[in-house]
Amino acid sequence: MTSIIYRKLLPEESKIYRAIRLESLEKFPQSFGATYQEALSIEKFQTESDIEEQTPERFVLGAFVQQELAGICTFVKNENNTGNIYQMYVKKEFQGRQIGKGLIEAAIDEARKQFHGVEIILEVTPGNEKAYHLYQKVGFREIKNSFTEDSGHNIMMQYVE
Repeated sequence: MTSIIYRKLLPEESKIYRAIRLESLEKFPQSFGATYQEALSIEKFQTESDIEEQTPERFVLGAFVQQELAGICTFVKNENNTGNIYQMYVKKEFQGRQIGKGLIEAAIDEARKQFHGVEIILEVTPGNEKAYHLYQKVGFREIKNSFTEDSGHNIMMQYVE
């Protein structure tokens, strides 16, 4: 059994984050708010800077399998003691090994450790049943979502202990 290590990405790992983020946009464009072509034109993603600067309110967790970055999950704390999980992605060759579940649980644990009492929410694209059921399994429940420009028609979910 191969061990999986979940940890925050280090400043020098911003480039491997960029590579896996671009891969996620290229392979699953319907699941994310940005497109691969748009992302290619961006010299440096905000999240790359956050990783390099180790911005306290924003972190990216990585799932590492034998030193290879197999998946990512980003957490961003808002001003009102809420936080969002974004950019959840596991490379295709690592799917089906519970890595996504482990990443989300690690993100929740880290957010709770850093920001006591934080309310954690995420969005899922309608039709992305695999992700929706994973989030439910971890403890997220669908919440009412009035249409906003930010969320579009995505399904809003909140973590419930």
